[in-house]
Amino acid sequence: MKKTTFKKLNPVQQQLVLEAAKAMEKAYNPYSHFFVGAAIMTPDKKIITGANVENAAYGSCICAERSALVRANAEGVRKISHIAVIGRPGRKTCPEPVAPCGACRQMIFESSQISKIDTEIIMANTKMDKIIIARISELLPLAFGPKDLK
Repeated sequence: MKKTTFKKLNPVQQQLVLEAAKAMEKAYNPYSHFFVGAAIMTPDKKIITGANVENAAYGSCICAERSALVRANAEGVRKISHIAVIGRPGRKTCPEPVAPCGACRQMIFESSQISKIDTEIIMANTKMDKIIIARISELLPLAFGPKDLK
């Protein structure tokens, strides 16, 4: 894992964080008021975004990362190379980077195995002065995925 800031990211990483921040504003979160946005990049440089969606039946909620992955799937895209995630509680700034939950890590891992790419995950705080970059293999070691079912 690498800690950095927005200014030190490469142009692709910066673009993904900015797209995730835009998506964050579209979150539907009437219960937690926690905004999360995600932006994924395909190997051919297409960007697909998602935001968290809450529901009164809490188990039906979907995180921003999974929202972006499901949207990509609906568009016929199953391979991703990068994903950026950013979030904040209400209108406050979030001092620490937001990281994917376990369910999101599993879905990112699945996509990683399909893509044959150790997907890069860029996790940002809202000030963008604290960013952590990691590979899915670091965030979900000893993962179970498609290759285990063959």
